[in-house]
Amino acid sequence: MLEAEVRRQETEFRIPDLKQPVVCELRDLGRMAYASAVALQRQLAERRKHGEIPDQLLIVEHPHVITLGRNAHSENLLASPEVLERAGIELHVTDRGGDVTYHGPGQIVGYPILDLREWKRDVGAYLRALEQVLIDALGEFRIAAGRRSGATGVWTGDAKIAAIGVHISRWVTSHGFALNVDTDLSYFKYIVPCGLTLPVTSMRALGSAASRQEVVAAIAGAFARVFGRAAIAR
Repeated sequence: MLEAEVRRQETEFRIPDLKQPVVCELRDLGRMAYASAVALQRQLAERRKHGEIPDQLLIVEHPHVITLGRNAHSENLLASPEVLERAGIELHVTDRGGDVTYHGPGQIVGYPILDLREWKRDVGAYLRALEQVLIDALGEFRIAAGRRSGATGVWTGDAKIAAIGVHISRWVTSHGFALNVDTDLSYFKYIVPCGLTLPVTSMRALGSAASRQEVVAAIAGAFARVFGRAAIAR
């Protein structure tokens, strides 16, 4: 099993030249508990490995939850399980790469289930492609976003607006990205996001009034272009 924990590539991302796009099913699942989303990803990833379904892009919103990635450091979780429970926040250990992160209402979470053998067998390129999807989508709302040296994710200035953490098994991806749209940023006080002592921000905090539907549409369009997929809503 190939795990998606790699040294960051500091080269400019370029979209591969794919002659003919392949189908990717877009599923907007609305609000879903984190454990349910993980279980669904595992089911779909197994089916994708066996060629039973095309590539997938799951869009969800989670209730308040903090997740610990494979490289999570205990010192980056700033509250006890008891405090989190009183605040209505679930705590889950997960198999994605990365450290500690938060998901909650007002955040758009994307879980691509892609067979990279049909795109590019390059984990670093995949991470850069996810960043590019979000950079392009944010650009549609006049939000200038980019990368930060040595840190996977998407940034506006010194503030992080989107987190990325993935898992790859037999070249099939799961987990993905989380974009802060209208997120209550106060919930990040319980963690050191992704192990970085830097601020977080959201589209709303930057003055955007974009709706969830508009942002999902922008992400879907950017995803189709960057990955050379024909996105079909399901």
